[in-house]
Amino acid sequence: MSIQYVTESGLKKLREELHHMETVERPSISRQIAEARDKGDLSENAEYDAAKEAQGLLEMRIAKLKDTIANSRILDESKLDTSKVQLLNKVKIKNLKNNATMTYTLVPESEANLKEGKISIETPIAKGLLGKKVGDQVDIQVPSGLMTFEVIEISL
Repeated sequence: MSIQYVTESGLKKLREELHHMETVERPSISRQIAEARDKGDLSENAEYDAAKEAQGLLEMRIAKLKDTIANSRILDESKLDTSKVQLLNKVKIKNLKNNATMTYTLVPESEANLKEGKISIETPIAKGLLGKKVGDQVDIQVPSGLMTFEVIEISL
């Protein structure tokens, strides 16, 4: 697995999610398995099968989350600058076709939230903007075709 850069609050959120899975969800599924097992014949017990499947999925999610946390590195936000677009910058761009302006904050995949204007560094728009300076025009291939944006402002 590759190294993933996160903010301090992003890593805290991942750790809280892991803690919840291990201390709340895991015991709950164990109880469901025990209750289903107490009902007798396991060969025809749909509740038991469902609980075992849920347990397997939960354990996979826990393992993946532990892996993500182990491979996360906290970004030093004091070293960020706004001379060119980079991770954790807030970028105001203008669509040159319709003059609409949008503001996005480029964040690690695990912290993306479109409602909050936070887009993953893995999206085509974010990848196209990386390294650009204010005034630069950039053509970005999006699902609906090629779009041209101008970088209006870069901030923290």
